Amino acid sequence: MALTTSQQLMKYYDIYRDSEVIFTKEIIKTLSLDPRQIYIKTTEGQWPCILSSCSLLGAKVIIGRKSGAFEKMTEGAAVSLRLCFVPPDSSTITFFINSRVESVQPYMNNGELFVISMEFSQRAPDDLIGMLGNLHEANANAVRRREERIAITPDSKRKLGLTKEETIVYVQNVPRHCILRDISFSGVKIILVGLKPFLMKQSVIVNFDFEEPTAENIQVKGVVVRCDEVQGRKDLVVASILFDEKTVPIAYKLRINEYITNVRKNQLDNMDTV
Repeated sequence: MALTTSQQLMKYYDIYRDSEVIFTKEIIKTLSLDPRQIYIKTTEGQWPCILSSCSLLGAKVIIGRKSGAFEKMTEGAAVSLRLCFVPPDSSTITFFINSRVESVQPYMNNGELFVISMEFSQRAPDDLIGMLGNLHEANANAVRRREERIAITPDSKRKLGLTKEETIVYVQNVPRHCILRDISFSGVKIILVGLKPFLMKQSVIVNFDFEEPTAENIQVKGVVVRCDEVQGRKDLVVASILFDEKTVPIAYKLRINEYITNVRKNQLDNMDTV
């Protein structure tokens, strides 16, 4: 998990404090949340719950009517939310956030499950601000800087954490070897053996293998929107692939966002020293 400066944390909190993150399976995996260690705590004990969503100002959890937490929360007891994250590249992160109950609503007309909306009565921990802020920033930059291309060089490959520039693209579910030429939030250019008429408008899946800070395989769906011949090589083409924005994994967005923001920060730092 990348370190976040106090200045960046303040920026995240000011911009994204009202923005909610829905804890889907993808988000749970990306943030390394441990669902088995999420609890509601009162002075009389703690009970497991399901984290439905969270912002920097509050959270929504799902609990059962028979849970001891349900009775205490509907009585207006002081509560705290226990969150636990187990990132593969660092130690376990656990913290409690003091909260107060705002509302209690049935979950999808289920008489046994309820959604409890809570407002944090203290500032969110820095770890949570960093994680959620990073997600929001990546999603925002995936729109704002979607066309910003990253040429694959030894330096950019190292900073991106890519294992190598050679990879696999699946064309009509058939794996084909290719070379990454450049990548962005919105797409990728690759070099591969093939003919333009047989590649244009084909649906593809591009495979990315990352090794730093942790090993990770990410696959992104897209479609070939342009093919250019490689000069002097009639058997090779440069294929431009446009990703399906709705299915681009958040893990991929985080990788691209970290690279772009770090490069921009270094450029600004160098300007300040001139």
